[in-house]
Amino acid sequence: MATMAECRSALDRLSDNLAGADGDVRGAAALDRSLSCHIKDLDITFTGRLADGRIQVLDTLDGGPLEKAEIRLAMTGDDLVAMVDGELNFAKAWGSGRVRLEAGFRDLLRLRSLL
Repeated sequence: MATMAECRSALDRLSDNLAGADGDVRGAAALDRSLSCHIKDLDITFTGRLADGRIQVLDTLDGGPLEKAEIRLAMTGDDLVAMVDGELNFAKAWGSGRVRLEAGFRDLLRLRSLL
């Protein structure tokens, strides 16, 4: 099972990957939205913002998110690390229910290029 530190590191690497992306991926990551990532097996939530093409983690909370972020992710720590490491395809994990992504319809349309 991935640790909290490994999950935080994975989010930082994902942020770096988004910041260095081109084209459609860069455009999708250019949203300015509140973000939460609930790590189900650790029962912690990273909260922050997707802004300027980066994920900015602002806080780590025990349990689920206290407020409803505009973009909400939920998964296990191992799945987060595997996705960032390129070992787990996000679209397949989302389609099978291993990863939950919730956002407004317009945001989902923009985020689909990240899939």
